[in-house]
Amino acid sequence: MINAVKLSLAAIGLTGLIACTPNVPAGQATLGPSPAMGGGTFTSPGGISVAVDARNIGGRTGICGVWAESINQSVMTRRSAPKVLDSGGVTMAGQGVAQGLGFLRQVDPAESYAGMEANCITTDRPWRAGDEARPLKVHFPRQVVFNDLDGGFGESGGILIWFRPGGPGAHPSDRKPWYHLGGTGVSGEIVSDQ
Repeated sequence: MINAVKLSLAAIGLTGLIACTPNVPAGQATLGPSPAMGGGTFTSPGGISVAVDARNIGGRTGICGVWAESINQSVMTRRSAPKVLDSGGVTMAGQGVAQGLGFLRQVDPAESYAGMEANCITTDRPWRAGDEARPLKVHFPRQVVFNDLDGGFGESGGILIWFRPGGPGAHPSDRKPWYHLGGTGVSGEIVSDQ
């Protein structure tokens, strides 16, 4: 009898915890024709792009999305995406609807993410009439993603890499300022031997 009571109480506690969880996995869906875009770049080669849509999932506000990182991502930032994604959020008409974007599905960088298969969550916000027309915005804080400084801030002797929010940063055709001489990373001019 006592075990049955403990099991019932545990089930009630687990149900309460799930009900309080803001991001509940909700399967996959196809992104619409113009998902909201966000992301940013690192202070070393590479960047992240995020594309999200909002939709009604069981009467709740659902967020579906994908993310991509630059193909030529710096080795020092290659494992930074989960930290950056976890720090991100989505607002709808200025109201926060989702915090933590680690649920997004990783895809290859693309010119457009419309029509891609995306991972979805439901939030604790009820879906309201007109939500499909409300603007979505993806937010990320500026943050240090790699710190190998020997001294303090501003002193030489080490590497400090920041993530800078500012829109999608993983376009396949986007030639970043550090790509010189056809993507070799070497500065200078191409001079013909002939």
